[in-house]
Amino acid sequence: MTAAFPEWFYPGPPGGWTADMLDHLPPDAPKHVELIDGSLILMSPQTAFHMWVLRLLERRLTPPEHLVVAREMTVTLGLRQRPEPDILLVKSSALNNSSVTSFKPDDVHLVIEVVSEESRERDRTTKPIKYSDAGIKYFWRVEKDDDAKPVVYTFELEPVVRAYLPTGIHHKRLQTDIGFPVDIDLDLDNSIR
Repeated sequence: MTAAFPEWFYPGPPGGWTADMLDHLPPDAPKHVELIDGSLILMSPQTAFHMWVLRLLERRLTPPEHLVVAREMTVTLGLRQRPEPDILLVKSSALNNSSVTSFKPDDVHLVIEVVSEESRERDRTTKPIKYSDAGIKYFWRVEKDDDAKPVVYTFELEPVVRAYLPTGIHHKRLQTDIGFPVDIDLDLDNSIR
């Protein structure tokens, strides 16, 4: 049995959805919705792996005082672009009040996407291009290897061409520098339970 989409969802507003409309969705709208190319993307239920990786990175990522870890909030990249990364590092000043629902690209230092089966193409291709076009300096993509262990692919923005260049593939330990040193044990068994 398939549930019908609510009346407000389809076909959507004339001309498509815009970033500011996400703040005014009806109360029955899903909790996590992102906007890609003017289309609403509904998030599928997360797996335990996804939850564990988010918990690990949120707890172990320790930025300097001028940055703060944010989770599952959107970034407004343009009129029809408002993706929701799994984790972000943003300027502390961007969280100046409790009403903030989205960040500007200039306030975002790092975006992290944990790949799931339904988001694979968006997380590997679509979103990195949009993040780099917006000038976000660092991007990490986390995937599950054949042994159900996290692998973190790290990237840094090459500012002239506005494209991400790979800076590493991290299997057991994430050691990198993103304007401050990062050293995170990626063992989910020891780190989050």
